[in-house]
Amino acid sequence: MRDDRIDAQRVAKGLEEPVREAGHLARKLGLEPYPVNYWIVDYDEMNQLIAYGGFQQRYPHWRWGMTYDRQRKTDQFGMGKAFEIVNNDNPSHAFLQESNSLADQKAVITHVEAHADFFANNEWFGMFAKEGDSLDAAAMLERHATAIGNYMDDPEIDRGEVEKFIDAVLCLEDNIDQHRPYDEAGGPREKQDPEDLRDRLDDMNISNEVRRQVFSEEWLDALAEAEAAEAKLDDPQKDVLAYLRHHGMTFDEEEGKAAEMEPWQKDILDMLREESYYFAAQKMTKVMNEGWAAYWESLMMADEHFAGTDEFLTYADHQSRVLGSPGLNPYKLGKDLWEYIESAANRREVADKLLRVKGITPRNFHDEVDFEQVQELLAPDPAIDGVNSDTVDDLAALGPDDPRVDHETLDSVVSAREAGEEPPFDVDAYPWKLLTYEGMVERHYSLIKPQNRGFLRRVRRSELEQLARYMFDDQLYDSVEEALADVDYAAGWDRMREIRESHNDVTFLDAFLTHEFVTENHYFAYEFTRASGDFRVTSTEYEDVKKKLLLMFTNFGKPTVAVYDGNYDNRGELLLGHQYNGIMLDHKQAKGVLERLYDLWGRPVNLMTIVKEYDEHDLEIARRRNREPEPVEAGKRIRYDGDGFEVHDLPSELTERIAASDIDYDTKPDEWLA
Repeated sequence: MRDDRIDAQRVAKGLEEPVREAGHLARKLGLEPYPVNYWIVDYDEMNQLIAYGGFQQRYPHWRWGMTYDRQRKTDQFGMGKAFEIVNNDNPSHAFLQESNSLADQKAVITHVEAHADFFANNEWFGMFAKEGDSLDAAAMLERHATAIGNYMDDPEIDRGEVEKFIDAVLCLEDNIDQHRPYDEAGGPREKQDPEDLRDRLDDMNISNEVRRQVFSEEWLDALAEAEAAEAKLDDPQKDVLAYLRHHGMTFDEEEGKAAEMEPWQKDILDMLREESYYFAAQKMTKVMNEGWAAYWESLMMADEHFAGTDEFLTYADHQSRVLGSPGLNPYKLGKDLWEYIESAANRREVADKLLRVKGITPRNFHDEVDFEQVQELLAPDPAIDGVNSDTVDDLAALGPDDPRVDHETLDSVVSAREAGEEPPFDVDAYPWKLLTYEGMVERHYSLIKPQNRGFLRRVRRSELEQLARYMFDDQLYDSVEEALADVDYAAGWDRMREIRESHNDVTFLDAFLTHEFVTENHYFAYEFTRASGDFRVTSTEYEDVKKKLLLMFTNFGKPTVAVYDGNYDNRGELLLGHQYNGIMLDHKQAKGVLERLYDLWGRPVNLMTIVKEYDEHDLEIARRRNREPEPVEAGKRIRYDGDGFEVHDLPSELTERIAASDIDYDTKPDEWLA
């Protein structure tokens, strides 16, 4: 143990400078991260932390051991390496594996600083903690671990019952209303019963004879019941856990009936629901958050040379493994989208200035603009782009009022050199210290990077016409040179920070996954085909790709289920509705969830859903013709009463209520690709 502590201390000592300077660099780039506490852990501790979701202590449960074993085997068999883990807390806590190389540690540290910035500034992360409260999730989770552990050790409580209850709750952990701020009480929203028509008739001057002839009591009773039922079904409640907390019961096998939940059950349900809300923001922003961290990590490590010359190849391997993972990779998708947003904002800024040059209009833009000239004019000043110990005089020659230069730091370097002393820092290792934010945005301007050289030329005429529509000073500049001198180099980064504040993955993809992005990055959609029994590419069309991605990230990529009625059919049964979006439920899993849900309701439970039914004859014809058969969609209600399942046809009016209406989630195009 002593040797392990000495090794950890040695590694920590060697990382003090990278941690300090990465924090300074992040702030120089305009990031505003939470303070970060870094901890050195060994290989086994890292796997434990990953299993615990980034925290050192969680409540006792078999799921953590299963996750730990999976992570250990993933690393052991070369299917993935644990580089870092950071949690959303203020201050944030990041854990570095002591066996990683220095290049990997630097990559992790820069990545973590960007994550901490995202945690601190994205509004979805701010929905959990009350305004003005400091976020201490580690303490919250530790309290929960202690409390649940005490329940399991209580001789008056059966440990197996505690574990069974936790299993039931975890089946529904994502069934919360993640778009609302966390509310400890979490009570069901108040519903107003519809007004009884009798009350309105009483206020009207209608004779009793006419009333009896037109409005029979039987008809009025039926109308009141129908409207009351419809009111309940029209106001589904997404926070299923909160509904169960207030209305749920347990089935007492000895008594053979539903009984009130025990205090320990209500307490555990409250705690697990609170944890679900805490982790919701991370699940809702996976693409944005990982892409944001990958973007700034790459800029700091590669573009700003935070990775030393002898570390760069190791870092390049690190980055390629992260971004090259197969399947839908949130790191790559997110990073590509952030880079596209940056360049699109910069392009808009440049086009705006060029359209104000005399003689340049949306119609002749691509003919009149010399894009090679524009590229040269946008290139950063060589003194800004090539900062090193040999070019300090070039920076000084820019003058004492140049906003791109950190004059105080520059003066300290120049003074030390004139006195024959060592400069206060290594200028070749940290050249960015001599620049301000204005200097950094020019130094890293996206449109002059080799991979973006054709980006300005690709601007569409429709975008140019939109820019020019309300442009009154379209003759502002006499030359292109004069126009580009006024370009705001910070437009891209400013736009990125603006988007970071308010979006989640669904809104992010919906707003910024454009036709241009899908085409240039070669995204495509694929589906499982019943005709061939395997997956195949179905479309490269922008609309299909966007629909597919939105579907994958809505509600964390899981089915959306809500409470429609807590007294279904006036028998105390729970009625849930699967908000169908073109994707069928896995019925085996759905039945398993209903069995668990029964333990939390104590009475029969029902689930409304929609299934796709295929005619065998149509399916055979489709196979022969190599096309997809057209299914018939039918509403079903699955009921579980503690002993067995029943499946009933769902009335058409209920089927319509759970079917997607204003958004078409059908991502299967008319023509399939081979």
